[in-house]
Amino acid sequence: MTAEECAILLESYEIAKIGAAAHEIRMRKNNPGIVTYIIDRNINYTNVCNVVCTFCAFYRRPGKPDTYLLSFDEICQKIDETIALGGTGILMQGGLHPDLGIEWYEDLLSRLKAKYPKFQLHCFSPPEIHNIHLISGLNYETILRRLKDAGLNSLPGGGAEILDDEVRKRVSTKCTTQEWLDVMKAAHRVGLRSTATMMFGIGDSIAHQVRHLQRIRDLQDETGGFTAFIPWTFQRENTALGRKIKHEPTGVDFLRMLAVSRLFLDNIQHIQASWLTQGIRLGQAALHFGADDMGSIMIEENVISAAGANTKANEMELRYQIRKAG
Repeated sequence: MTAEECAILLESYEIAKIGAAAHEIRMRKNNPGIVTYIIDRNINYTNVCNVVCTFCAFYRRPGKPDTYLLSFDEICQKIDETIALGGTGILMQGGLHPDLGIEWYEDLLSRLKAKYPKFQLHCFSPPEIHNIHLISGLNYETILRRLKDAGLNSLPGGGAEILDDEVRKRVSTKCTTQEWLDVMKAAHRVGLRSTATMMFGIGDSIAHQVRHLQRIRDLQDETGGFTAFIPWTFQRENTALGRKIKHEPTGVDFLRMLAVSRLFLDNIQHIQASWLTQGIRLGQAALHFGADDMGSIMIEENVISAAGANTKANEMELRYQIRKAG
């Protein structure tokens, strides 16, 4: 599929036909009788952040009274609770703390891996890696190799938002499009797999969305390191940007984006239904619009919930929704 064809589909109202085509591709690429999910926990180790993102309700500027940085023991307590509930890993991310050098991250990972050797550590998005680069002066590949040696298993795809600097410079002061892509390229080069994401509805156009998808596909052609693509819509509550955006994406917009992503990203194996942001029923519908993975039963999550997304489900309910989807 060309970028021009991708744009045509994103403008189309033939949502049922697009969804059916995406569902057919999903059935061909993955076992049609299997929908995957995991049980994990999103540990936000700090809310201290030295950049301003107008779409974020979670961050706190350094020095503010309600900032925090979790201790090793506090993180371990959260992991112990996760394991007790059947969890197999954590997604650990945080703000861009101005005082945390690479040694802090290495120490944390090595101590966690020593205590939980089989537990999956899916941690630190590209903006965090870029922040370590700014503090330490080390290049991305050196940072990621050291973190991998310390126990890092894989990278989350957060911080992508829309991979087009025309949009990014209006809503955030963190890493550029090229810096995000360069971090992911370096991660894949050292043997770390990662996810890729998109958050749309932040003032982006269809042209911006297509360029985002094209950049993800091009990098995947080069490295093959992305395991899944996860799109979701901007959660506007309690955010500065949310007070400016007049029209937010609808459920139909989300399903269209999901389906077009499945059709366009032919080189990425899995598409995830972001039910944590979109709701469990729309997540269920996503299984007929190209998604084959339901993501996570998230025991804890703070960033998107701070922006108004408070969807929760237990494993029994998630399995029920998957079965009822057929």
